[in-house]
Amino acid sequence: MSAAPALNLTRIDLKMQLIPCPWCGPRNENEFIYQGDATVLRPPDPGAVSDEEWTSYLYLRDNPRGLHREHWNHRYGCRQWLELERNTLDHTIASTPIVTPKETP
Repeated sequence: MSAAPALNLTRIDLKMQLIPCPWCGPRNENEFIYQGDATVLRPPDPGAVSDEEWTSYLYLRDNPRGLHREHWNHRYGCRQWLELERNTLDHTIASTPIVTPKETP
């Protein structure tokens, strides 16, 4: 009986996704924090909505297939907010428009 081939645990092929920051250029995805769905708007007066509407806002989300807008923060870089348009099928990033402070989640 032959022994199984030894595993090479010193080399791991991990490919990090590069996120194109408009201020810093392409940066490693580990520098960014996902901050939520950019297509969902917070109710202007949370106290005026019903419990069902508030529950829907907090917990019910679509699971889109294809291009989707997301809020990201460059937490370990320039600390700016980004709104990525990302393809949920292959994780490619289509665009990263600059988000102004009033649009920040």
